Amino acid sequence: MSNTQIRNEATMATGTARTVDMKLEVVVIPVSDVDRAKQFYVGLGWRLDVDITKDGPFRVVHLTPPGSQCAILFGEGVTTQEPGSAQGLHLIVSDVDAARAELVDRGIDVNEVFHDVGGLFHHAGEEGRLNGPHPTRRSYGSFASFSDPDGNGWILQEVTTRHPGRVETDTTTFTSSIELAGALRRAAAAHGEHEKRSGQTDGNWPDWYADYIVREHAGTQSPT
Repeated sequence: MSNTQIRNEATMATGTARTVDMKLEVVVIPVSDVDRAKQFYVGLGWRLDVDITKDGPFRVVHLTPPGSQCAILFGEGVTTQEPGSAQGLHLIVSDVDAARAELVDRGIDVNEVFHDVGGLFHHAGEEGRLNGPHPTRRSYGSFASFSDPDGNGWILQEVTTRHPGRVETDTTTFTSSIELAGALRRAAAAHGEHEKRSGQTDGNWPDWYADYIVREHAGTQSPT
């Protein structure tokens, strides 16, 4: 029996298969005016990686949001989608208020922070939106939205604690000092509550902070 047959039989027996990593690398955005779109996304503070023009009506513009492993791509001759048809594109942030304020400072028209009436993922369009962040500031529950000049729709989603299984439990990484600072602030607040509950001053806060941040990142139970 060949190795391929053995792997196929194992897959049929377990219903699962180990595959190669599939990392989302780029999202194609349909735009009508490439230069206008380029100016807009550069104005967001996104890194311009590529702007290449080839013979004929073919141009590729590639930008990456700060801290993102996935980029966007637009241009001429790169998609048959109608300009403005890309909707529900999510940008994950650790502090939705701070992220919104930064974009507003850059001159971007961003809707006020909102949460969904059902308390879960937001509805399509503006249905079921309630003003303000999620009442308990639940991770995944607070949003803000904006659009590019063509109407492609973006959502800022606040994520502070990942659901179990969403990240490697033995790896904790931060993509920027801003993200790390946010984690430290949340750890400090939680440590303060810990001291109130215990009625004692805990001088070993560095270890407590570290444990809290690792657990928060992995989506496991926080220290008490």
